[in-house]
Amino acid sequence: MDHSLQVAIIGGGIGGVTLARALWNKGISFRLFEQASQFKEVGAGIQITPNATKVLEELGLKEDLKSVGFLPRDRVGRNWDTGEQIYRLPLKEEVIKLYGANHYHLHRADLHDIIVKDLPKESISLSTKCVEIYWEREKPLIKFDDGSHFEADVVVGADGIHSITRNILWGKDDPVFTGHMCWRSIVPVESFPKEFVEPTTTNWMGPKAHVVTYYVKGGKGINIVAVKETNEKIKESWVEPSSTEELLQAYEGWHPNVIKLFKETKKSKVFKWGLYDRSPMEQWSRNSVTILGDAAHPMLPYLSQGAAMAIEDAYVLAESLNFFKKDINKALDAYETERRQRTAKVQLESRERGRIFHLQSKDAQKERDENIKSSKNHSNSTDIKSKWIYEYDARKIKNTLINKIN
Repeated sequence: MDHSLQVAIIGGGIGGVTLARALWNKGISFRLFEQASQFKEVGAGIQITPNATKVLEELGLKEDLKSVGFLPRDRVGRNWDTGEQIYRLPLKEEVIKLYGANHYHLHRADLHDIIVKDLPKESISLSTKCVEIYWEREKPLIKFDDGSHFEADVVVGADGIHSITRNILWGKDDPVFTGHMCWRSIVPVESFPKEFVEPTTTNWMGPKAHVVTYYVKGGKGINIVAVKETNEKIKESWVEPSSTEELLQAYEGWHPNVIKLFKETKKSKVFKWGLYDRSPMEQWSRNSVTILGDAAHPMLPYLSQGAAMAIEDAYVLAESLNFFKKDINKALDAYETERRQRTAKVQLESRERGRIFHLQSKDAQKERDENIKSSKNHSNSTDIKSKWIYEYDARKIKNTLINKIN
């Protein structure tokens, strides 16, 4: 373990633990500080697209992903009330041919568990909340809510959309409610597959709303993500309780297969939350402190890239720190140069997808559907206009860094 460089990570979500694992693989000393008393990811599904799979496999998790992940057969789009198939794009067979890695559906807790496994326990501090960062000395000094301090060469805020690190660096900047809200639930599956739920990523598109369903836990559960526009400001919380009745009322008149699945949420729990985001930032780092993931670029979930971008961030940052060693400024500059433009594009495109998914008039929906059906991307892609996302390979940052100094 290289103790000449000490990295402090604030936040133990997907991005934080991925950074910890990437640093650990490089032999770089780290301390991860998580305010919760235990690692406990919420009970929700997550899509790991090929760009993120490449990173996780590089971190030694290829077999783990296979053991906990589900490989969807296709990506399907359907009309909200008629059930008409708008598009069907191959995933399971084609994605690895095109991009060199699988597209997985997982339970968030399963993903978190495989990333954090084997990390040295002495490098992880739970029940520890950052309240301030000082620059009174040469290195940044973190103060925690219990009065303790920790000095590091680099501090990384992986502390989510309500990032304390971001606020300390750039002043308080509240995320903006988008007018979209979301319900989530995981329906248990006794016999796979359910006759009315295909083993695919299915997107039901309707006026001012859409519903995404897919299998997780090897087919033992169906993840539901139901999004709807609203005039009521909804709290940003993954654990706000809702109910089957509220969900059914919100989607009254939708296709019978959607309603039938929603009725089965009585077997599980239903949660709701408001969707918030921010506009892209012009700078992430200052005085040996930086941010990653939702702290830097919170985004709407309509491209399934929130976790993927955090995973990419973590890998690139670890590689940059390892390459430039003690030259922190160069490392953080290289990290931002590689990441800010890409994540900004994903943020903005995610907003646009929400608009496209939620078209109201039948004429606009028909035009959208015809455009999708005639898309030239069908012959060489597993999604609509997302090739640029999936083909990205964070592992190539090594070559980029070498070229940067030549």
